[in-house]
Amino acid sequence: MLESWWDVQNVASPSHTPDDYMEALARLHLTVTRAYKVNPDINFEIFIHKVDGLSDDHKIETQRDIHQRANDDLADAGLEKIHLSFYLTSIYDHSIFEAFSKVVQKLIPQLPTLENLLNIFISNSGIEKAFLFDVVSKIYIATDSTPVDMQTYELCCDMIDVVIDISCIYGLKDDGTGTPYDKESMAIIKLNNTTVLYLKEVTKFLALVCFVREESFERKGLIDYNFHCFRKAIQEVFEVRMKVVRSRKHQSHLQKNKRPTPNGTPRMPL
Repeated sequence: MLESWWDVQNVASPSHTPDDYMEALARLHLTVTRAYKVNPDINFEIFIHKVDGLSDDHKIETQRDIHQRANDDLADAGLEKIHLSFYLTSIYDHSIFEAFSKVVQKLIPQLPTLENLLNIFISNSGIEKAFLFDVVSKIYIATDSTPVDMQTYELCCDMIDVVIDISCIYGLKDDGTGTPYDKESMAIIKLNNTTVLYLKEVTKFLALVCFVREESFERKGLIDYNFHCFRKAIQEVFEVRMKVVRSRKHQSHLQKNKRPTPNGTPRMPL
């Protein structure tokens, strides 16, 4: 079983709170040390779960205590090089999705490029905040450089739910065929605080969700033009990535075919 750790890049481990996390810490230490011995390149992401019943001060204190105890246990085992990342999560809000978003972003090699494209897009469009979402999981794979607050993230998730639900009712054909999310998917929601939520399809899996002031949204033509340029750039980024992956697979296939067979004769190319 431990051999499978070679193929793992990130490990997400839940740790329950508020009171009975000593046993969870012991299991966490056992998992981390065993995995690290097999693959030292694994990143460890720790979700401190069930924090919804705690006050803000107690949450911070609990996270600090778990962080300190976990690192002390690693130091006692001579494993100070292991880095643990901690996230406070709950099933009663969107903190679990935000935590997974941050974990997934660490696995995206194009993340700096995506963030730079979002920064260029919002600065030239008068947009306050923009997210690039995976529509199915509601994990944001990238955002611009401005800080993220939970309320903003929750509004984005709620908007995606509204778009998908309404599209499932009114967007399908009479025979039930079709998809609730396609290249024509778009939504505008005006809030009562002069803010506009604007959603546009980027790919069949991704959506751009923006926060725009009403006065800036009056220049919707400019925003749509910049979005067209942004979507084209995003598609080019992933096309380059796919070409690199295909090239690596081809090189690996060629090297595999060059290896001699057990009887010493070269392998025939497929």
